[in-house]
Amino acid sequence: MIAKEKIEGLTALVAVERALYSFDRLYSYVVPRELEGTVEAGKRVSVPFGRGSKKMNGMVFAVQRREYDPRNIKKIHEVLDAEPVMNAETLALTSWIKENTFCTYYNAVGCVLPPVLRDPEAAGRRLAGKTERIVRLSGESGDCPDNLTPKQKAVVTALENHSASVKELCYLCSVTPAVVTNLVKKGVLEEFAQPVPPPVPEGTKNAMNAGDIELTPAQNGVFAGLLELVKSGEPKCALLRGVTGSGKTSVFIKLIGEVLAMGKTAVALVPEISLTPQVIGIFTSYFGNAAAVIHSGLSMAKKTEEYGRLKSGEAKIAIGTRSAIFAPLENIGIIVIDEEGEHTYKSERSPRYHARDIAKQRCFRHNALLLLSSATPSMESYRKAKTGKYSLFELNERYSGNALPDVYVVDMKIEAALGNKGNFSEPLINELRANLERGEQSLILLNRRGYYTYMCCIACGEVSLCPSCGVPLTYHKPGDNLSCHYCGFIKPLSGGVFACGKCGSRFARKAGTGTQRAEDELSGLLPGARILRMDADTTMTKGAYERGFGSFGDREYDVMLGTQMIAKGLDFSNVTLVGVLLIDKSLYGGDYLGYERTFSLITQVVGRSGRGGKKGRAYLQTYTPEHYVLKLAARQDYAGFYEEEAAIRETLLFPPFCDLCVAEFSSAAEKTAAEAASVFAGIFGEELKKSEKPVPVRVLGPVKSGAGNPNGRFRYRLIIKCRNSAAFRGAMKESLIAANSDKRFEFTGIAAWFE
Repeated sequence: MIAKEKIEGLTALVAVERALYSFDRLYSYVVPRELEGTVEAGKRVSVPFGRGSKKMNGMVFAVQRREYDPRNIKKIHEVLDAEPVMNAETLALTSWIKENTFCTYYNAVGCVLPPVLRDPEAAGRRLAGKTERIVRLSGESGDCPDNLTPKQKAVVTALENHSASVKELCYLCSVTPAVVTNLVKKGVLEEFAQPVPPPVPEGTKNAMNAGDIELTPAQNGVFAGLLELVKSGEPKCALLRGVTGSGKTSVFIKLIGEVLAMGKTAVALVPEISLTPQVIGIFTSYFGNAAAVIHSGLSMAKKTEEYGRLKSGEAKIAIGTRSAIFAPLENIGIIVIDEEGEHTYKSERSPRYHARDIAKQRCFRHNALLLLSSATPSMESYRKAKTGKYSLFELNERYSGNALPDVYVVDMKIEAALGNKGNFSEPLINELRANLERGEQSLILLNRRGYYTYMCCIACGEVSLCPSCGVPLTYHKPGDNLSCHYCGFIKPLSGGVFACGKCGSRFARKAGTGTQRAEDELSGLLPGARILRMDADTTMTKGAYERGFGSFGDREYDVMLGTQMIAKGLDFSNVTLVGVLLIDKSLYGGDYLGYERTFSLITQVVGRSGRGGKKGRAYLQTYTPEHYVLKLAARQDYAGFYEEEAAIRETLLFPPFCDLCVAEFSSAAEKTAAEAASVFAGIFGEELKKSEKPVPVRVLGPVKSGAGNPNGRFRYRLIIKCRNSAAFRGAMKESLIAANSDKRFEFTGIAAWFE
């Protein structure tokens, strides 16, 4: 028997794209001699993968010198990056995401990298942002050839003793770029690229100094306490809970100013794209071009530009939605998550990370402060603050002495009994009219877009469902169609004529109310009123948020009607009235988070009223006026709500008194999805038995997930009450690997995540 010969050399640990979860790991590859010195951790490489050695992209996680058997290891083909696109921090963060969200390495890599860097071929050209063509004389001016044209001579004369951009030369010398290009070809000029510093948009130059912000005694006490945590030089977490309008933003703007003065950087997250225009305006008024913006609504070119400014150190503050938590900043001093309890901070697709958890990892590495801020923090964060795991700061009064709005709960059962069949109660209509007469503005919240929420046949009762998802189609008056809000399916109605797919009847009952129908109704009740509708249908174009909110802030509209995008973070001094329609749908959504989300939504939207020195009012329309959540929200009594809700959740064992892990199984065949969930439950049970330490869990299900079958896939779930420990994660990981390798799961999609 011949012993295998081993040799010593450089090898790299590489995560390979498109590796299935069942065999996803870091693979060893030989670094060929010709690539030594160029293969580094954080660079992408091209490698052979699988039985057919198919050429795939991969990310290098480590390079090491060791012994290996050359017959059992493949070689790296080529290096795709001139410089590393990931550093030690982001590589470690990628490993953490894989471990804690049950995704593959490359899914995590794609999450951490900005979109421009997910395409290796485009990355090297676009990472640096915009550049411009600069030219200069390649030799002494006397060495220039004599056979130049008059225009070429003019260019040479203009460039004596200095360089200039091609654009400048064309303007100064009245020539086309072709004239300059020909001079480069002749060797008279030499050309190079120079990064273009991004212009400071109008209104974004520093007009104010964050240090000059005047705080109330209450705000100043909070500021001093938070600044002490920043200066501690240790990773800390604090929760700032303050009633709406209490001036939380002023506190963390001033705090960020102190962080920048210390030579550090900052991240500020907001939950909705709709909030960024106002937030950007505030930040840039204090920090100018030191602030960069990152969110999904930006063009690829703008994202690249902002990423480059942050990476180069030109910008010191990253502002944006969830993805901004991965901003390429060094020496972070503070991360602020505003409205920290919002569900939009949780990714709804793999990898299913929460921005708050990523922020904790980054703060730990940078010895920074994580500041969570909200009028209605999550139950988890408030419990950690109450038990001393976070530092708790509270602001219980509005800034400048403005009183909280008066809140009235309207019983819609009484309205119906009095003959009012509309969506607006008589008290709310009267207040809207009074606001119009006084020249004050109003907000109306209805958290459902569309015109009618469903249509059904009068003859046979058949509801119009999406053919792919099986959920009711929503009628949209503009466009005259039925559409699915899950997959985007559209069914034209042709002149509003309904035709039942089952019996052919042309008579339909239309039910439910969306923002489009409410807008029509409101226009009839308030003739001449200028109404602005803000929902997903009116804000899908670039700049729609900025234009809409800007126009309303300039008082070009009397009433703003919209979905939850108008409920949080906005500050309009002339708004004195808020109306909330159909709040019961949110209250009785069937989710254990329903009460928490409803309390937050009401508290936040009510808080938009009465911020400019005028007394605010709010009207909550409901069929259950006696519900304790509505009463507590009307008083903005978060502490009271927390005590009530915590007692219920502790009894029923729901977060924050446990963790929830969801394992979901999807298939085009409902039976297959259900059977896969049952089989997996058995696999998971066996893996738990292998653990060295007891892993306490409660497994609920399998249960069908939601209504219908979105995108033609039926979904079944196991809901597991647990503790997010290494032992639990290990058992789940091994169960997922086993299931992904089992032929019984061949036609089943499998995913798992922590809620």
